[in-house]
Amino acid sequence: MKTKSCALILTGGGARAAYQVGVLKAIAELYPRNHHTPFNILCGTSAGGINITALAVYASCFRLGVKKLDFMWRNFHTDQVYQTDMLKLSRKMLANLFSSFQADYAYKPGFSLLDNSPLRELLNRHMEFERIDRNILAGAINALAITASDYSTGDSISFFQSDGTQPAWQRARRKGVSTVINAEHLLATSAIPLLFPPCQIGQDYFGDGSIHQLSPLSPAIHLGAKKILVISLEQPRIRANAPRHIPNISEISGHLLDTIFTDTLNSDLERMNRINSTLTLLAQHQQHPMQLNTIESYVIKPSQGFNQLADKHYDSLPLSVKLLLRSLGIKKGSQSTLASYLMFEQNYTRELLQLGYQDAQNQLNSIQDFLLD
Repeated sequence: MKTKSCALILTGGGARAAYQVGVLKAIAELYPRNHHTPFNILCGTSAGGINITALAVYASCFRLGVKKLDFMWRNFHTDQVYQTDMLKLSRKMLANLFSSFQADYAYKPGFSLLDNSPLRELLNRHMEFERIDRNILAGAINALAITASDYSTGDSISFFQSDGTQPAWQRARRKGVSTVINAEHLLATSAIPLLFPPCQIGQDYFGDGSIHQLSPLSPAIHLGAKKILVISLEQPRIRANAPRHIPNISEISGHLLDTIFTDTLNSDLERMNRINSTLTLLAQHQQHPMQLNTIESYVIKPSQGFNQLADKHYDSLPLSVKLLLRSLGIKKGSQSTLASYLMFEQNYTRELLQLGYQDAQNQLNSIQDFLLD
């Protein structure tokens, strides 16, 4: 039942990534309990990078990997991702303030509003990275790619681990680097600018992979994908009927985050579909010199908005986080995009899991046809 050269791409979106696991749960039910993943190329960015790596760890048993992800997201608490203790959060704010007065040659930790050290502990404790290589050698998957943004060069770097048959690549503002994936790559790809500190890998510092990712489909294509299933976290855009007003900081930050995480994917899909259409007009002998192939794609998007769901569970957030959001003009009733990214609380994530599961169930026949075609 495994489709050759079929890639799975999981995009970023903070706590919204619970939705992806709901979709995966529905897909996993199409396969026997001990079946390996139906995707031989796994690519992820930001929180989607963490989900995709868990699938790579358990690639030999797809349903087990999804089950473990489901358990994690179903029982999540914010303090598993970043510090929520009032005293520690206050110290973090003071450290940011005092570092601005230090000399340039003094050591300064990367600026961030939040401390994501709990996430590092969570990843190192539960993610068995050594299993990735075993699954690659066993043929359960061909490659895993995690994309991060290099703050030094402004390039989009896709760190990939493979069976050695896929060469590294370099294009304008993006490249693939062969490596062994570990927790630092996941911390780098999920380091949302200003919210979480940059992560050092080698001599360079990296941030969220969505920042400079001009071509989100590129890693999967370079790794040999002929079919791509994308689980997007772009919520439906509903034009508000409220009177126009000057946007506040929470609305502006929401627009920035949505732009970072979703807009480039839509552009890249449009470009790929346009190339596919062009190739259908060319004879086979004309296509070969161009070194281009038709690539099928299937995109799953949420049917409901995340902002409303996050607002519904706003009171589940720790007091320290609510105070931080309040300082940015975000409160209950704001339906803030930022809150929907930061709400790693089980009441919220469980609704996202159910939403993803139901959305996938509603189109399961089409998904099955795509995977098994």
